[in-house]
Amino acid sequence: MREISAENIRETVKKMCIEANYYLPDDVLSAFDEGIKKEVSTVGKNVLGILKENASIAAKNQIPYCQDTGFAVFFVEIGQDVRIVEGDINKAIKEGVAEGYTEGYLRKSIVDNPLFDRKNTGNNTPPIIHFSIVPGDKLKIKMAAKGGGSENMSRLAMLKPADGVEGVKNFVLNAVSEAGPNPCPPIIVGVGIGGTFEKVAYLAKKSLMRPIGDRNKDPRYAALEEELLENINKLGIGPAGFGGKVTALDVKVEWHPCHIASLPVAVNIQCHASRHKEIEF
Repeated sequence: MREISAENIRETVKKMCIEANYYLPDDVLSAFDEGIKKEVSTVGKNVLGILKENASIAAKNQIPYCQDTGFAVFFVEIGQDVRIVEGDINKAIKEGVAEGYTEGYLRKSIVDNPLFDRKNTGNNTPPIIHFSIVPGDKLKIKMAAKGGGSENMSRLAMLKPADGVEGVKNFVLNAVSEAGPNPCPPIIVGVGIGGTFEKVAYLAKKSLMRPIGDRNKDPRYAALEEELLENINKLGIGPAGFGGKVTALDVKVEWHPCHIASLPVAVNIQCHASRHKEIEF
């Protein structure tokens, strides 16, 4: 049994929150470069260039890339041979978020009650944490700083099985079309298919943790990702909504078995500031 201290987790999470907001990952920066090559709109090219320049300024000056420093969302894989010692992992992650968002001068965006009072918690907690138990003795933590503007463009539908592939395609394209410029394109589109009402939303969010360019291992779903990306970029929304060919940088699809009477589908949109970090202990 391998032991990992809660204190180590707290300190690591604090750094993850700060670094995720200061430094855009390489997959996003590379996607900006590819977007500049593909974009036919002069304005669109300029927008992508500005986004790349903003990323450079944020990294150099160690300041947030975007003023919306997001809801801290975690996907935590705990090896079945791992034991957390000297504390509680939930508390460690929460404290790491609180310290990271305070010490990193990151905007605190979380309210303690969604409907009544809506008082800011003051430290961007509590975070959202998804745990899964996996084989082995490793602990893997994936973190995303999920902005509110793109999150608000999420959509979920319980389609009929007879709607099939075309029904899923139409739902995704309509969701992106209706979102328009609101989620700060170019976007990354996460799609969940199958499972249940709550599972499909989880799948859509989890898919966004995959790097840009990473394709689903099932060739049928990989082909669907590429087709959706091509059709989304034909919508003409373009960078920042000013028109053009680069509306989306990528599309990710995750799926799960579902009930014979159901075909759940969810869309979770990520803005161009796809801020994610991954650490393995």
